[in-house]
Amino acid sequence: MTVEIMVGLPHLNPGPILQRAIDMHVPALISANALSRWSRSKGWPDWRGWNLAALDHARELASLSLDSAGFVAMARYGGYPWRTTDYLVLAASYPFRWFASMDYCVEPEIARDREEVLDRISRTIRANFDCRSGARDLGIEHRLMPVIQGRRPEDYERCLDGLLLDYSRTPLIGVGSLCRREVSGPEGLIAVLDHLDRILPRDVRLHGFGVKGTALSHLKGLEYRLASTDSQAYGQTARHDALVRGVPKTDRLVAQHMQAWTCRQFARLGSPRQVRQPELPLARADPHPTDPWERAIAQARAEIRVLVEDGDIGHEDVTALWVEQWAADIYRDGRAA
Repeated sequence: MTVEIMVGLPHLNPGPILQRAIDMHVPALISANALSRWSRSKGWPDWRGWNLAALDHARELASLSLDSAGFVAMARYGGYPWRTTDYLVLAASYPFRWFASMDYCVEPEIARDREEVLDRISRTIRANFDCRSGARDLGIEHRLMPVIQGRRPEDYERCLDGLLLDYSRTPLIGVGSLCRREVSGPEGLIAVLDHLDRILPRDVRLHGFGVKGTALSHLKGLEYRLASTDSQAYGQTARHDALVRGVPKTDRLVAQHMQAWTCRQFARLGSPRQVRQPELPLARADPHPTDPWERAIAQARAEIRVLVEDGDIGHEDVTALWVEQWAADIYRDGRAA
């Protein structure tokens, strides 16, 4: 068994990004937040439901799954703007391959101490139960993927115990809060997956949300356990490329980086699979402050560090000027966490 690479899509608008994903014929993942409708008539972002029409554009994808946008919801809005019933309406509106249960992430920037980590594990357990119950009423429980959370390996076991899962009916479980995690160490990715491998039945597999690309080469002994992973890191690489070269960050540029990123993931896994090559040529990829601008600067630096650690940019490329340019883009888009 090999690890399936899922491409996270920023939106489903017709254009280069969606078409490139279709042409590559790879499974895709969309965030609930990317399908949200917002109004600023009150002076702040006001959630107004789902853009269900966008899902019509996804019919030619190899497959599409749905993420509940837990991290984005916590970092950007301080919590889910939608209720469980709202989310399940979205999940039932399209034949998603799977849809993730709502969950409460525990990354250090969200859960700042041990008590909050434990609180959020409890909330994750409750959210899973609510999603399971609602999905059963809608006849879509068979497509629901439970999601577990934790900081320490044993936290995930605590979460699993609380979910009371029937493993004979649960072939896939999502593992959250892995995106910013180190590979090694007592709370590292390997420690978490090893612990889950020891306590789960062998035929239950895992989806690792946002597992680092560089970590994939360390997981070759766990392919039978790790079914899939996803990422939208190519968007950050495209942002860096655009800033360095002084060109607009267009969807065409992002699509080119998406294909390059996908090819790199298969290479890291040693997969013989070849991604379909569209006709378009690849471009050459050359504690939070309270002040919004300072938050944007901090977020820009954090995103840049991820790229440096993953080897997608060289540490020598980092300059104060384009850190500020990157932050300005975040600030303008209102994305500062």
